[in-house]
Amino acid sequence: MSDSYVIVGDGIAGASAAETLREEAPDAEITVLTDEGESLYNRILIKEYAKGKLPEAPISIHQEDWYDEHDVDLRLNTVVVDIDVENDAVHTHAGETFEYDSLLLAIGGTPQQLPVGNADADGIHHFWTFQDARRIKESVEGAEKGVIVGAGLLGIDFAAICGAQGVEAKYLMRGDNWWRYALSEEGAEIMHEAMRERGVEPVFGSGVDHFEVDDDGHVEAAVDPNGERYECDFAGVAIGLNFNTELVEETPLELDDGIVVDEFMRTNVDNVFAAGDITTFNDLILGDRAKNGSWGSAKEQGTIAARNMVDYGSEAFEWVSSYSITHFDFPFLSFGHPTLGDDSVEATTAEGEWRRVALKDGKVVGGVLIGDLSPQSAFKQLMREGRDVSEQTDRLMEPGFSVDDLAAPTEQ
Repeated sequence: MSDSYVIVGDGIAGASAAETLREEAPDAEITVLTDEGESLYNRILIKEYAKGKLPEAPISIHQEDWYDEHDVDLRLNTVVVDIDVENDAVHTHAGETFEYDSLLLAIGGTPQQLPVGNADADGIHHFWTFQDARRIKESVEGAEKGVIVGAGLLGIDFAAICGAQGVEAKYLMRGDNWWRYALSEEGAEIMHEAMRERGVEPVFGSGVDHFEVDDDGHVEAAVDPNGERYECDFAGVAIGLNFNTELVEETPLELDDGIVVDEFMRTNVDNVFAAGDITTFNDLILGDRAKNGSWGSAKEQGTIAARNMVDYGSEAFEWVSSYSITHFDFPFLSFGHPTLGDDSVEATTAEGEWRRVALKDGKVVGGVLIGDLSPQSAFKQLMREGRDVSEQTDRLMEPGFSVDDLAAPTEQ
């Protein structure tokens, strides 16, 4: 009898797992359950759609017929309401039960709402699904003034959308610069200036105390904790994710800001695995538990999880992630864990070029590159090798840096 695999979630982690399972286990029964109403699409490109730069067609990755062709049972609009790990079964809102030999949870998260008055008003948007992107595009195309909240990687997508659609916007930030946990004021100012050039003004030491709405319940202003009022008929909120752990809170699965997995993507229950945003995984490079929400990381985790569902211990997850921003006239790339570490070095290497490298115990654990991305391969190599560079950090800032520029470990 063939093995039965159930995957909850059809994002890139779940979909890559389904692809790999079909390759590794040609005769297996594979079922994918998703609460979304459409099959896998490219989450990276939906922001380009919302900017008005792409039509819908190129964004789909797996059409529904892909699942039929690969003998994968895809169930759209299916909400899982209970996971019974003792009896190896998943139950849905429609009363269906799916039994499994191995289960993969790729259930991701849900955007956090601001805990302020009128945060659910019309015209206030969160950005996660393709359906969100459609609503954002429709809303922003008819808007005149916008407000953006959330000084991170998703928040800047809202800034770019407003800029591309000609909406004058205020970007309200609690701190004194954008992505303050990864960038100093010097590096962030490059991003601030790019926003201003597109009609988006950063407002520091701000935030939202409450939203005001008109008689129809549509947002008309954001009021910050200082009492400043910013008129808007469009607002984008990107303050992080609530991980969808409520589905497993009554199960034996270990939780720690997500579902805890080992380097093989297995939970503390032998036949239950997890992949993607929902995981808190054993990061072999960092040497500690970590989270990583990048597209590439989620895809690789899905692949690794599937291989270990078929043959546990066959391959570990060891990955240096990266995230690029392409909204502006210069490249931007973060890699690894740029907000972690116990030390860092940074420098402006040329006009419009800036870099910062985060270090832990003298080893590279992440960083940010603006303008010149050429050192990324070298920095990622140092991360994978776990090389101590504590005595040579100045060389990391040299233009055109490569690993060959460092003294050999035995010479240090």
